[in-house]
Amino acid sequence: MIIITGASRGIGKFLLEKFISEKNEKVIGIYNSTPPDQEYEKYYSKLDLLNFENVTQWIKSMNKDFTDLILLNCAGNNYNSFAHKSDMRNWKNVIDLNLVATFNLIHEILPIMREQERGRIINFSSIVAQTHIPGTSAYAASKAGLWGMSRAIAAENATKGITINNLNLGYYDIGMISEVPEKFQSILKAKIPTGNFGNPENIYNAVRFLIDSDYVNGSSIDMNGGLY
Repeated sequence: MIIITGASRGIGKFLLEKFISEKNEKVIGIYNSTPPDQEYEKYYSKLDLLNFENVTQWIKSMNKDFTDLILLNCAGNNYNSFAHKSDMRNWKNVIDLNLVATFNLIHEILPIMREQERGRIINFSSIVAQTHIPGTSAYAASKAGLWGMSRAIAAENATKGITINNLNLGYYDIGMISEVPEKFQSILKAKIPTGNFGNPENIYNAVRFLIDSDYVNGSSIDMNGGLY
């Protein structure tokens, strides 16, 4: 069973549709504020990942269907502001959704994975946490937080056949790049050796690799086309 958060748009939606097309995978997409396309509506569950009680109840209601679990944490949010000008509520919202909500679901799924002695968790982090981009303190902090969290969880669960890793994504022709003005997109492309944003198929290939690998654990893999 593959569970994908943030599955009604961007990278999450792309991955959901890819796995559905394979027809040999059971897939559930989680969404909250953005409704899914009607074509794929039957594959979705509405869930507020920040509401821990709701997450707990959802896990209990789905437990009988959970075997060979793979969790792809794609849900995320962004807020751009210089640190000294930040609205603290907006800043905290990014940390809550990108980091706390991710942990909420991991916390409830881990006992099932441990009992079955098998599991894969893949978090989607970002190059933004590695670079010096003004205005991104909330997003960078939330994505960097995934690294330390994953290392600790990897150490706790490795003997149970569970791996947890991060994909540090650069800029791809999908998702949040649409929010970047064209003149800044040109600047970014000029810093990438190929001169292009990434094809999302590369993300799918990396996810497949991590699903099939049992010795890659607690890692953060850079996928940015050489942009640093």
